[in-house]
Amino acid sequence: MLMVGPPGSGKSMLAQRLPSILPPMDPMEMLEVSMIASVAGELTGGSLSRRRPFRNPHHSASQAALVGGGHRASPGEMALAHSGVLFLDELPEFQPKVLDSLRQPMETFETVIARANHHVTYPARFQLVAAMNPCKCGHAGTPGHTCRRGPRCADDYQARVSGPLLDRIDLQIEVPPVRVMDLSLPEAKEGSAEVAGRVARARALQTERFAGLGLKDLRLNIQADDEVLETIAMPVSDGLTLLQDAAEMMGLSARGYHRVLRVARTLADLAGVADVGRVHIAEALNVRQKLSPGRLAA
Repeated sequence: MLMVGPPGSGKSMLAQRLPSILPPMDPMEMLEVSMIASVAGELTGGSLSRRRPFRNPHHSASQAALVGGGHRASPGEMALAHSGVLFLDELPEFQPKVLDSLRQPMETFETVIARANHHVTYPARFQLVAAMNPCKCGHAGTPGHTCRRGPRCADDYQARVSGPLLDRIDLQIEVPPVRVMDLSLPEAKEGSAEVAGRVARARALQTERFAGLGLKDLRLNIQADDEVLETIAMPVSDGLTLLQDAAEMMGLSARGYHRVLRVARTLADLAGVADVGRVHIAEALNVRQKLSPGRLAA
């Protein structure tokens, strides 16, 4: 997920709350997370890690810091975020080669460190959450604000994030500025506990579906390859027509097409619906490639 909004709109706060709606780790996840932390020298007391990781590297982090490396081929931030959240704040401020090092692990769910005397593979199935301002000055598109550099400010800043990386980010949302009057609004009716319950039910539904297909090694939609995904997520006729028309209009890649299907299937699971409908396809499309460079500059 990529959140774009001006400073102070709550992007970092939202990211920090994400682990609170994720289900507790199962024994295998706890073991994997603990083993990685132990290799990195971050496991204290010899006990298993029971909390999902939340890693938040600074934007000055090197490629080795994210991927891993060093004389002992130690795990990097991506491996340390396994089964948890990797939060990259100020996304365009990272070096481009550092950001592009995310691309392969986001597909294979592992990082590989190759050295003359080491060839080590670490599991790295993390949820990438990123945040950025719409432009260098931070307020492009905000009502009442005029950027002195005009649209070029947003174009240049957003272009620091490569197209291939954006193609791998399923949810791209705008986070509007918080108004003073918003601070006095009543609390939301649905809290983290209620949302966590819906997430747990959706995950259980996915695991049950894969078991019914004889795919007991799969538990979540993210683990399904394209062939399996087309079996479990093919939308009803009007939804399929919408997806095909939108794919042509938006110029979706094959990866983008299947990622829209995956998000739509998950939306249907969260709603407890068996079939992927037009509304789920529409919502999945609405949050994909929404923040193309220059769109917020107007």
